[in-house]
Amino acid sequence: MRTTVVAALSFAALVVRVPSAQEPVPTVAAPRDVAALLEPIRVAHDLPGLIGLTLEGERVVALGATGLRKSGNDTKILATDRVHIGSCAKAITATLCARLVQQGKLRYDSTLAEVFPDAAGKMHESWRGVTLEQLLQHRSGAPANVKPDRSGSARKQRDRIFAAVIAAPTATPPGSAYEYSNVGYTLAGHMAEQVAGIDFEELVLRDVFAPLSIESAGFGAPGVASALSQPRGHKEMGLAIEPGPAADNPLGIAPAGAIHMAIEDWAKFVALHLAGEKDGWRTAAGETLLPAEAFAKLHAPPEGGDYACGWAVAKRPWAGGRVLTHSGSNTMWYCTTWLAPERGFALLVATNQGGAKAAKGCDAAVGALLQEYLKSQTGKAK
Repeated sequence: MRTTVVAALSFAALVVRVPSAQEPVPTVAAPRDVAALLEPIRVAHDLPGLIGLTLEGERVVALGATGLRKSGNDTKILATDRVHIGSCAKAITATLCARLVQQGKLRYDSTLAEVFPDAAGKMHESWRGVTLEQLLQHRSGAPANVKPDRSGSARKQRDRIFAAVIAAPTATPPGSAYEYSNVGYTLAGHMAEQVAGIDFEELVLRDVFAPLSIESAGFGAPGVASALSQPRGHKEMGLAIEPGPAADNPLGIAPAGAIHMAIEDWAKFVALHLAGEKDGWRTAAGETLLPAEAFAKLHAPPEGGDYACGWAVAKRPWAGGRVLTHSGSNTMWYCTTWLAPERGFALLVATNQGGAKAAKGCDAAVGALLQEYLKSQTGKAK
C-alpha cells in the first residue's frame, strides 16, 4: 500500500464570537470550480471519478469533482463524497502520537517493552528496544506487511498482529535503515491505544478529528452496499468493489491506512500541518493542543533520510523550498497530497480506483492544480 464511524463527541472550550448587527460579516469567495480542469485528466487515465482541491492557508480556494461514483452507473461523484486516504492516514497516526507525547503519556523514545511490560518476556530481543520514533519513521525493522486476518474487532486484530510480529526477529536491525512498513504504523497505533486506555479508532476521533471539526471521517470503505450513497472503490482494471470487508484493508491496520473522509475534511488536517511549525495547534479558546516545535519534530527526517513522521520530505522550486508529501492506496482508491509550507498552500487529489493509472492520473491532477494555482497568483502582492 503506497499508499461511517462518527462518534458523538462533545468538547468544551470552543468559543465562537458572534458579530453584532452593526458589524459587517466578512464574505469569503467560493472556491474556484476546477471540475473542467480535472475532467480531461480523468478521461485520459480512464478513471471512474476524480476529486481535487487547492488549499491556501486554511481556505479552500479551488475544488472540483468529475466522473462517477461507480463505473457503469450514471450517478455523479461529488466533491462532498468520502474518499479513502490510504497511507495518508499515517500522518494522522503520527499526529495522534504527538498529542500523547505532549500529554506526557508517551515519549518518542518510549520502547515497546516499556509500553507493553506484560509482553516483554515474549518479545524477541530485537524488538524490546524499538521506539515510537523508529516506528513512525519506518526505521524499526518491522516487516512491510503481515498476512491479512479480518476476524474479530479492529483492536483484536492489532493484538494478534502485535503478538505475532514481536515473537520473531525484526526484519532489519532497528534504527539501521529505512524500510516502509504498514506493520510499524499499526504498532505505533497500538502503543497509542495502550497508553490511552481506549481503542485507536475512538482515540483518533476524540483527539484529532473532533478538535478539527472533522465529521465525515470513518474506518474502512466509505458507504454501504445497499445504496450508492458514496463512491465505490475500483480495482486497477475498473472492477467496482461493493462496501464490505473485501473493499478495504483489514480494519486492524487503520493506523497505517484504513480511514476515509470528505476531501474538505482531509484538507482541515492538511491545513494544520501546513501552518503548524509557525502557529502550532490551538483551540478557539486558546488551549494549546500541540506547540509549533511538535510540528517541527513531526516534519524532520532523521539525518540522511527523507521520511519524517508520516510525511516524506523533499524540495521543489515551486514550493519555495521544502515540501511535505504522501500518497495512499488500498488498491481500490488512490490519493496524494503535496504541502508547500513556505508558500502556504497545498494540493489534494483522490480517485476511486487503484493501480498505476490512478497514480499517474493523480500526479497529473496535482500538476494541473499547481499550474492553476500559480496562475491565480500572478500579479498578486507578495
